Amino acid sequence: MVANTTSPPPSDKNKPTASRQQPSRHWAVRALLLISGMLVAGATSVLLILAIALATAYPNLPDISDMSDYRPKLPLRVFSAEGVLIGEFGEERRHLTPIQDIPKVMKEAVLAIEDARFYQHGGVDYIGVARAALANLGRIKSQGASTITMQVARNVYLSSEKTYTRKIYEILLTFKLEHLLTKDQILEIYMNQIFLGNRAYGFAAASEAYFGKPLKDISVAEAAMLAGLPKAPSAYNPISNPKRAKSRQLYIIDRMLENGFITASQADVAKREELKVKNGSSTAAVHAEFVAETVRQLMFAQYGPETYTRGLNVYTTLNAADQTAAYQALRRGIMNYERRQVYRGPEKFVSLPGTPAEAEDVIDETLAEHPDNGDVMSAVVLDANTKKITAIRQNGEMVEITGEGLKPAQSGLSDKAAANIRIRRGAVIRVVRTPKSSWEITQLPEVEGAFVAIDPRSGAIKALVGGFDFEKNKFNHVTQAWRQPGSSFKPFIYSAALEHGVTPATIINDGPLFFSAGVTGGQPWEPKNYDGKFEGPMSMRHALAKSKNMVSIRILQTVGAQNAQEWITRFGFDAEKHPAYLTMALGAGSVTPMQMATAYSVFANGGYRVNPWLITKVTDQKGKLLAETKAPALDDSVRAIDERNAFVMSSLLQEVARSGTAARAQATLKRPDLYGKTGTTNDSMDTWFAGYQPTLAAITWVGYDTPRKLGDRETGGGLSLPIWIEFMATALKTTPIMEVPVPEGVVNSGGEWYFTNYAPGSGISTLGSANESTDNQPQVIPLPPADEKRKILDLFKN
Repeated sequence: MVANTTSPPPSDKNKPTASRQQPSRHWAVRALLLISGMLVAGATSVLLILAIALATAYPNLPDISDMSDYRPKLPLRVFSAEGVLIGEFGEERRHLTPIQDIPKVMKEAVLAIEDARFYQHGGVDYIGVARAALANLGRIKSQGASTITMQVARNVYLSSEKTYTRKIYEILLTFKLEHLLTKDQILEIYMNQIFLGNRAYGFAAASEAYFGKPLKDISVAEAAMLAGLPKAPSAYNPISNPKRAKSRQLYIIDRMLENGFITASQADVAKREELKVKNGSSTAAVHAEFVAETVRQLMFAQYGPETYTRGLNVYTTLNAADQTAAYQALRRGIMNYERRQVYRGPEKFVSLPGTPAEAEDVIDETLAEHPDNGDVMSAVVLDANTKKITAIRQNGEMVEITGEGLKPAQSGLSDKAAANIRIRRGAVIRVVRTPKSSWEITQLPEVEGAFVAIDPRSGAIKALVGGFDFEKNKFNHVTQAWRQPGSSFKPFIYSAALEHGVTPATIINDGPLFFSAGVTGGQPWEPKNYDGKFEGPMSMRHALAKSKNMVSIRILQTVGAQNAQEWITRFGFDAEKHPAYLTMALGAGSVTPMQMATAYSVFANGGYRVNPWLITKVTDQKGKLLAETKAPALDDSVRAIDERNAFVMSSLLQEVARSGTAARAQATLKRPDLYGKTGTTNDSMDTWFAGYQPTLAAITWVGYDTPRKLGDRETGGGLSLPIWIEFMATALKTTPIMEVPVPEGVVNSGGEWYFTNYAPGSGISTLGSANESTDNQPQVIPLPPADEKRKILDLFKN
């Protein structure tokens, strides 16, 4: 029997079957399709929601068509004749600068830190937006991701609300801006619109506010410092937060290097550059606050509220160097006077805690309430004795005052000093640096002053300082202060006398005068000279040089008070401010420093009346001329007095500056073409010097707002004249010496000038005898009523 060798069929469990693989594939595919479907559905839903949101939001977007002609709010800016900024008025300090005028380094610094791909992307950084959305999920707070275009959309049109809805509007506006404007236009808006702290909007204004220079002149280091401000203008302010500002500046310099905007060597130089940051908020390089305020008032009267937003540029007649000289001279003169006054005590007392940190906080807070006043700086005393004061300034600088520097406040260091005067720990004091760079204690002055200088040939104002400090007292003493001029008014009486036959050689008695009650209608009047002495007969020239009161009264008697009252109106004075009494001879009326400048200009320019003027032209922000003023012509239509009268008066006033009460003028400045007159009123309540050189007439006044004695030894020659001299030393530095030409109608005889018709051999030669009495001549001695007379009787100082 043969065996069956056929192999058995394979077992079912060993066979691979489709029935086992099919379910596995089926579920995988189904899962993949399900996930894909969900993703597609989700994306579609998001797109639908987004489309609905966009469709709803887009019609509500603001109209941005006006952005193609960008016109932001621009302040009123006031400039000197040379184009130096002296004042700015407006809610937003901004200087609109076209993109082509913005320096490359400034644009690159901004791009490096704010939006390096600005010129490559379409307005939105999608990766950055997504990152910010994920980071902010569930929180109402934005992070990073904003491009320059988005910042423009937000800063110009949207609120500061931080929500997703606002973000959608921001993105939509960004697309609109990118479609409507070029990249350069968008960047120009950003560079001019962004707020950068210190009231500065735009980088041009910030450059002036922080560095005091135009944007075109900034360095890489300065550009990097400014570029750090948009993120947080307060936190990175180089004035108030110099350390944080420096840290961010260094980071931006690195970013500029990384983006290829600067080289490694440039980065190294920029990091080491020591920046000169301004220590105040004013952008003005010249102290002309009173001038700027005057311009503001004039512009507001013309343009109304638009004055502060339409970008007016006003150019003035002011000379920047002369203005600075006037400001410094007046302040120095007033502070020199203050050194001679009794110390009134510290401004405040504070209790200083024992720990340095706590004490530092108290000092910072206290000195913030008592800021520096120019070169008159505030400090808190840490220790004080009769030999040394140790104090600290707001910037942390330690101040040590010893020796001569203690003298102005010696009474406050005495153990017997009253509590409100004694200088001790916690006292708030004022200090100044001396010419030797040491410290001296001082105090803010209570006295005020004024200075004005004009070109007598045109009336153009060259310098004007209306007071010691504009922030302390905004009252403009040049134009608003009506004060008695004292002896500085005498030249106008003398000018009238020349027309009545009196000559510089006329002999007049400097002898006593007495007016009885029967003559005055009130109390007897016995005027005196400043020194109480009488020198007897003298020439009119000598009498004016020595400012003799008795001679001036006798001259006015000769002219007649009413004739003199009419004559002085030729110089711009108001007749009603100068009653027709003999006291007019002693300057008992009322004038302003500006009136005196106008009046003395008549002598300086040969007899013409000029009106002071300030504004030369007004332009809009693009330079279009809106208004212009031309210097007036000097012709017979503005003649006030004959040229011969002005010439002889200049000769007399030249004598005052050469040998009289103002002899210090020519002696100090060492030039003969200086003319003027001192003036001091009753009880030294006002001191004046009014003078000129043929190209510049200048007036100085010092006094208290509420009239009171300046001091028995304070005179026009001692207090006001030094201010005038210091100013003229700068103003006339490059001006050649000028000789006034001799006009027709005058002759020189024996070394003296005469009108031709009053030359020797004709006219009056002597006025008043040594023993004269006026009791028998009441008709030529008009005097004020008793109440007026009480105010002006004793105005007899030089």
